[in-house]
Amino acid sequence: MALQISDTTPRIQYTATSGQTTFAVPFEFFDVADLKVYNGTTLLTYNNSPSSASQYSVIGAGVTGGGSITLGSGGATLNDKITIVRDLAIERISDFPVSGNFPIQTLNTELDKNVAMLQQLEEQFARTLQYPVTTTTGFNVDLPDLVANRVLSVNSDATALLAEQELGTFQGDWASSTSYQVRDLVKDTSTGNIFFVNSAHTSSGSQPLTTNANSAKYDLIVDAASATTSATNAASSATAASTSATASANSATASASSATDAQTAQTAAETAQSAAETAKTAAETAETNAETSETNAATSATTASTQATNASNSATASASSATASANSASAASTSETNAASSASTASTNATTATTKATEAATSATTATTQASTATTKASEAATSATNAAASAAAAAASADNFDDTYLGAKASDPTVDNDGDALNAGDLYFNTTSNVLKYYDGSAWNNIESVDTSGFATKGFATAMSIAL
Repeated sequence: MALQISDTTPRIQYTATSGQTTFAVPFEFFDVADLKVYNGTTLLTYNNSPSSASQYSVIGAGVTGGGSITLGSGGATLNDKITIVRDLAIERISDFPVSGNFPIQTLNTELDKNVAMLQQLEEQFARTLQYPVTTTTGFNVDLPDLVANRVLSVNSDATALLAEQELGTFQGDWASSTSYQVRDLVKDTSTGNIFFVNSAHTSSGSQPLTTNANSAKYDLIVDAASATTSATNAASSATAASTSATASANSATASASSATDAQTAQTAAETAQSAAETAKTAAETAETNAETSETNAATSATTASTQATNASNSATASASSATASANSASAASTSETNAASSASTASTNATTATTKATEAATSATTATTQASTATTKASEAATSATNAAASAAAAAASADNFDDTYLGAKASDPTVDNDGDALNAGDLYFNTTSNVLKYYDGSAWNNIESVDTSGFATKGFATAMSIAL
């Protein structure tokens, strides 16, 4: 019975799983020897002889719909490429008799094999270089003989392939009077640039090649000069950014120090004010004591005057008693002695009262001086407190201005500053994701190494320096 040859490609390829052994053959084949099996690019062995080992076995020969092959020795490893192809010999070994019974089965088999051979050719043609079906120039074009170190190219009217074009190579530093081929690469030592030779020629003139008489025969492919300039600019930008960051850090330190100094000054002012208040209280107390001493002195003086008057009256009474009665002379004499003693005591008390009055006046003067000094100290303390408060306010403003300019380290581009306000051109921050310092140009963030740093003086660096100073 003849096979039914389906319209299919007599080739299948699999990507194996680990240990896979069985692979389907989805096309018809007549004999196990009609199949070739590859693992990667290695052709596997099949032998009919019982004494020879095969690397695979086959079922399904002569069956419509195909069959399968089974690998031995543990099967394939993961991701092995298993390719199965039908490969009939292009031959005819049968013959039909000119008379007698006609071998219909043999004819069917021959016709089946003819179709199978045509499928093989179709599959092989599918793996060849071909012109598209719509081509207008690709007919009757033969491959030329291959020549070492030449590449295939198309002639000027696109009707033939040529093997005349040399394969260009890197020729090193450019030199005059040198034969260069198309696709050669040369280095312009005056700029470091690399050029592609687009026309075969013998070089002449001098560098740089951009102004050479044959400049049209070179195409720039590596602009090393611009790359060097860019690298230098990037390094300068990085240095400027580093300097700006250092200045900003110094400014922040200075601001913190100013804030500390202001706090210290404010504390000192508060202490001075407290001392002034204490001195003022002491002066008021001294003044009160002086007034009390003065009052006591006046009282002592009044008492002494009264005692003197009493003594004088006693003396007068004693004299009258002596005149009035001789018998009272002894008593009068005693009274006189007592009166004299009282007078002496009164005089002493008067002197003491005068001394006390002088001391009271001195105390009052001292108290007045101390009160004036206390008032001065209080005024100075108030001035110091005002200055300290101004310093603290300036330090806080400086710190806030720096905080609004350098936004610190962040994982992504911020949309507002650290106070939640809108961004300003010149703002800076360090991106911890890409490890670069970035600058805001008024509409977008830019890496420092890719921008012109001449504009930094507008806000970032100048502001930071003004804070530091």
